Amino acid sequence: MAKIPTSRVDKLLSSMGYGSRNEIARMARAGGIILDSAELRDATQRIPVTPDLPTHMEIDGKALDPVAGMVILLNKPLGMTCSHKEDGALVYDILPERWKQRKPAISTIGRLDKQTSGLLLLTDDGDLLHRVISPKRHVKKTYRAKLARPLDGTEGDLFASGHLMLERDNKPLAPAELDVVSETEALLSVTEGRYHQVRRMFAATGNHVEELHRERLGDLSLPDDMLPGQWKLLTEEETALIFQ
Repeated sequence: MAKIPTSRVDKLLSSMGYGSRNEIARMARAGGIILDSAELRDATQRIPVTPDLPTHMEIDGKALDPVAGMVILLNKPLGMTCSHKEDGALVYDILPERWKQRKPAISTIGRLDKQTSGLLLLTDDGDLLHRVISPKRHVKKTYRAKLARPLDGTEGDLFASGHLMLERDNKPLAPAELDVVSETEALLSVTEGRYHQVRRMFAATGNHVEELHRERLGDLSLPDDMLPGQWKLLTEEETALIFQ
């Protein structure tokens, strides 16, 4: 039977962005930390750290944030950058402010450029991040592209061929799947994550992507009622859909 990890309360809450260890200690003495319906006054106390801890602990009257290992599904709006440091609006600004202080840090699983919207995952689970972006996993990413000019009918065979070489690349693209929606709109599913790949693929056919939206990652898709800028925490079952 696996041993359940434990942590000092002040160390745990500080790593989750609730403040410094001294601030956590003051919070505990003031009665701001509740564990199993009782005030926890000693922040040096060690407690079991399990995924269901947020159902047992409250901080200032609110349920504890998820412990390490969380996966966030975000409907990324246009105009936001997948970066911790760049100027302007960042996807991390959408999340609770204290989550910027979490350790391990929350990072995006891959990136969507500033002018691409749609399904974006964020996590503090480094192993999961690397499994999703690993070329060996061949995780399918599906994008809806709206184009400046009508498709000419040759794109599907070209993208599926495995022979398309993009400018400045030194190896051809893996086969990709094109589903035509209309003469100027298509769904493109790729298993790689090269720089601006979808835009460059259509550019190689003489076309230009005017709008780009990621709809699916594996078998995981955005809920129909999730508006741009909204997010949710994924369950283990939902996260597993990425690899199906």
